[in-house]
Amino acid sequence: MIRTVESSAHASAPVLAAYSYCEAVTGQQARNFAYGIRLLPTPKRRAMSALYAFSRRVDDIGDGALTDDVKVARLEDTRALLTRIREGSVDEDDTDPVAVALAHAARHFPIPLGGLDELIDGVQMDVRGESYETWDDLKVYCRCVAGAIGRLSLGVFGTEPGARGAERAPEYADTLGLALQLTNILRDVREDAEGGRTYLPADDLAKFGCSAGFGGPTPPEGSDFAGLVHFEVRRARALFAEGYRLLPMLDRRSGACVAAMAGIYRRLLDRIERDPEAVLRGRVSLPGREKAYVAVRGLSGLDARHVTRRSVRRRV
Repeated sequence: MIRTVESSAHASAPVLAAYSYCEAVTGQQARNFAYGIRLLPTPKRRAMSALYAFSRRVDDIGDGALTDDVKVARLEDTRALLTRIREGSVDEDDTDPVAVALAHAARHFPIPLGGLDELIDGVQMDVRGESYETWDDLKVYCRCVAGAIGRLSLGVFGTEPGARGAERAPEYADTLGLALQLTNILRDVREDAEGGRTYLPADDLAKFGCSAGFGGPTPPEGSDFAGLVHFEVRRARALFAEGYRLLPMLDRRSGACVAAMAGIYRRLLDRIERDPEAVLRGRVSLPGREKAYVAVRGLSGLDARHVTRRSVRRRV
């Protein structure tokens, strides 16, 4: 069982200001993520915002216009800051609000900060321009940039006392992260191609005649692009099905947060499946009202109850 300690309500003024900064970053940039964490009690919401703001900083270094050598140096600086946070050497009056907030969150929740080292490792893979021959290769990258975030988040959420199979909660959190990342990869396939990045496994691209890449609004001539997308959608759905087994292990509001974030991505996956070529024409997204509906559904516990019933049927 993973416990959490929610005692940040009595945080000092500098810490509260640092959390406010992180929450502003999350609200402005998180899009889908922000809908989920709104459902959390204040201490957990603040901690998740601190995690997001630090992760956003790492991602922005990788996605920015800096030269590769400068990116590598900035990432190592960020890793050094993470070491300071881990060692407890960030003071409340430090000038970096993200460091202050994350240090406070790490003192009050059992957050496995090594997951942020993994995130930095994954962004360094982007800087090196790595591509992936097989799904097993791509999984290594996805576990760094998304599976690790699932495990970090679980440190904030905790698991319910007596939850059946709770020892596997980090595994399910990791798998759910993979599902979200694969959905991201499908959604951003053209945007990534324009940036010189290819994430889908080379053997999958070859299987469906898509090795030429995705530089325009139409699939490569003679390819089975729809077949490729549907193949990857099935893979993502299997990951979601496995990762959703985490939900019954969480308290109501943490489960609602996870269900909201995962539910938004599952609906994105549905849209991509219905119109595969849409990802080549522009970014596929959900309107705000649909995201709000998914959040309400998560808060109602429908997804967690569905997973629980399915699990019971399997045991019977």
